[in-house]
Amino acid sequence: MAVLNAKSDLQVTEERAAHRVFPVTAKFTKHERKLVTEFARSQGVARGQWMRDVILREIRDVSLREGPRADDPMFTELIATRMILLNLLKPLAMGQVVTPEDFSRISAAVRSDKRKVAQEIQQQYITASPKEL
Repeated sequence: MAVLNAKSDLQVTEERAAHRVFPVTAKFTKHERKLVTEFARSQGVARGQWMRDVILREIRDVSLREGPRADDPMFTELIATRMILLNLLKPLAMGQVVTPEDFSRISAAVRSDKRKVAQEIQQQYITASPKEL
């Protein structure tokens, strides 16, 4: 039987906030400060928390719009999976048998080439027109 962790929302919030020790500031006019404060209150959060959420959300959104980075391990492994699939499906589609040696050769080639191929594919994203994506 699973044991539930019965921490209150306040305890969780305090634990998270305890790790936030690097202040970042912004300069506002009196009017801008009032707008930010009122809007944050209307969302039910403190002004600083709202500003933090907005900044981090913007960073994530820009990262998503710009696409994957070639040095991102998840992107590289996704490309490696694609490479393995393509290298295995072609002989199978042609009615050929894939031997254990073939599989080992394909795996070794993917391991050695995946970063280079990921960079090449990323370059295609950067240079492609919106129609090509």
